Amino acid sequence: MSTPPPLGRSRQPNGFLAFLRVLGRGLNLVRLIILNVVFFAFLGLFALVLVAIGAAKHINDIQDSSVLVLRPEGRLVEQYSVSPLQRAASKLSGDEAKEVQVRDLVNAIDAAAKDSRITRILLDPSHLQSGGFAALTEVGAALDRFRAAGKPVIAWGPQLDQYQYVLAAHADRVLLDPQGGLFITGLSNYRLFYKDLLDKLGVNVYLFRVGQFKSAAEPFILDHASPEAKQADSYWMGGLWDEYVNDVAKLRKLDPATVRADINDLPDRLATAQGDLAKLAVDEHLVDGLATREELIDMLRKQGVPAGKDGHGIRGVALDGYAAAMPSRDKAGADAVTVVVAEGDITGGKQQPGSIGGESTAALIRAARENKRTKALVLRVNSPGGEVYAAEEIRREVELTRKAGIPVIVSMGDVAASGGYWISMNANEIYAEPNTITGSIGIFGMFFTVPDALSKLGITSDGVGTAPLAGAFNITRPLDPKVGTVIQSIINKGYRDFVGGVAKARGKDYAAIDAIAQGRVWTGSQAQQRGLVDQLGGLDAAIQKAADLAKLGKDYAVRYQEQPMGAFERFMLSFNQSAMVAGLQAYGVRLPSWVAQLPMLAPELQMLRTAQAGHLNVYSYCFCSAR
Repeated sequence: MSTPPPLGRSRQPNGFLAFLRVLGRGLNLVRLIILNVVFFAFLGLFALVLVAIGAAKHINDIQDSSVLVLRPEGRLVEQYSVSPLQRAASKLSGDEAKEVQVRDLVNAIDAAAKDSRITRILLDPSHLQSGGFAALTEVGAALDRFRAAGKPVIAWGPQLDQYQYVLAAHADRVLLDPQGGLFITGLSNYRLFYKDLLDKLGVNVYLFRVGQFKSAAEPFILDHASPEAKQADSYWMGGLWDEYVNDVAKLRKLDPATVRADINDLPDRLATAQGDLAKLAVDEHLVDGLATREELIDMLRKQGVPAGKDGHGIRGVALDGYAAAMPSRDKAGADAVTVVVAEGDITGGKQQPGSIGGESTAALIRAARENKRTKALVLRVNSPGGEVYAAEEIRREVELTRKAGIPVIVSMGDVAASGGYWISMNANEIYAEPNTITGSIGIFGMFFTVPDALSKLGITSDGVGTAPLAGAFNITRPLDPKVGTVIQSIINKGYRDFVGGVAKARGKDYAAIDAIAQGRVWTGSQAQQRGLVDQLGGLDAAIQKAADLAKLGKDYAVRYQEQPMGAFERFMLSFNQSAMVAGLQAYGVRLPSWVAQLPMLAPELQMLRTAQAGHLNVYSYCFCSAR
């Protein structure tokens, strides 16, 4: 006879049945979670689509007599360095990613020149961050084409620096806020030097380089710029400054000598103007007049521009809204000139857009070559260089593309120096703007050791090896002079490969290229004079040349070979268009501002970020930006 269970307790099921019950409950819970997630995801997506349709219809309905309002914010870039998801999140939070693609800006201006609904452009470049001049030249050329179509460009800003002004100078009329000003100071290249700090820390730096003017790594071994570095920098910056002064003088119909003298005499001239920068700009004929924002709107209204919504402001369309409505230049199925963008530092492996990966950028060129639509390739380069082997991976793909019978044209942006030139040298032709920074054909390697730093902590390193060079790259030991000989031999070989490759590609002898290499930097105009660049011109000129070499005639497409996106990324890219986001914001839907800040928490990519301790890191890099 069985004994009943104690009062208050039930009979426990056996272990297997208990397991099945727990498993069933768990599966049911997971099922409910999945169903709810899917339901609310579809509900949210449906709501977004409804809002987007309404907003898109409203924003893309561009009315006649509209003004294209260009107010670019942040850096001009060849390629976004943030993902579609990050861009959408930042825009919805109200804290937009501060990047503008050059091609988006140029294409919008060119489209507006042919758009009967757009009567003029209002340009406010005051939120554009300083950068290279070549991208500004591309945009300025588009503004010139817009004006040549018989449509005026009006530039206005509360305050302009020398980079913003060179873009504004392309306008028919340049206006400043009376409380603003124009500040042109010239170019400089000042760097921080770390030798004394490293000495105090006990870190020993060994630099191996070829090139009398290859100064990229000097801050690690010197406490000041070398005479060679100053000589070389003065030459290319002087050429860049000459281009700037001459361009401003030409655009403003002034004498270059007068423009230069006015800039040099700014302190005295400003004192005479009683500190009024805006009035001084008018007196020097660099701007045409002064106007507040309200006065600017009144002026445009008197010129026939209709009022905006509710009778306020002007009837205008912003860059994002206009760009979202533009047709693509990629005609489906047509033979194409394919553009591959190589922007940023060159590092090994696979990298995200906005930086150049030896594997990832090489893969883009390879994919473009293997696409049957590609009849010509344009490599758009905006890079100061980086790791030598990664650059060589990309160069090989350029060479293979030419061997496949596909012409390759390189279009240089703001800078295509050191490794940036390495990946360019095997093109059929190289195009650069007069103010592109290029050259810097040289190579260097660095090795760090820390025995002195360890000794300050009472730590020493000792042991044995099986061969003379065993443990030679151990950073806890002093560098053996024999190892230094080995490293320098490797660097010498890399330099010979670089110069020899350029000589072969450019049809010159080794000595001729060596004489203009040595790590020396040139402007685009200076490089053309020395045979390192074939033609002066922008991306459109390079695309046209590529089409001509491929005999494509006039009916061809222009497509960009970019890293493939998944379905969600494509959705987020379309979501990022202003029509959709503006609709959401109109309904009060915003993300917290800190969401957009998350991508900024990662440190900026630096030249040594991918360096490996105890390894020889070989670079072809140029710190050649002017501020």
